[in-house]
Amino acid sequence: MNTINPKKLHLSKWTAVRPINKEKHFLVSKITFDEEGCVEECVIEAVMTKRADAIDWNSLKDSTQWLQGWL
Repeated sequence: MNTINPKKLHLSKWTAVRPINKEKHFLVSKITFDEEGCVEECVIEAVMTKRADAIDWNSLKDSTQWLQGWL
């Protein structure tokens, strides 16, 4: 289980355990917070192709799906 501070997510680096569309390395490119400071939207961007997808930021906590940093 990865520990994550939502306020430090922006521009953090992640490696997909199972490549997504042959893409393995991602960067959190956008974080949107609501009035209470909870994450509303998290967008990751593939490093090689610049393809962006919105994801549930809680999925980054699952070490069977994501590893912190670029490995």
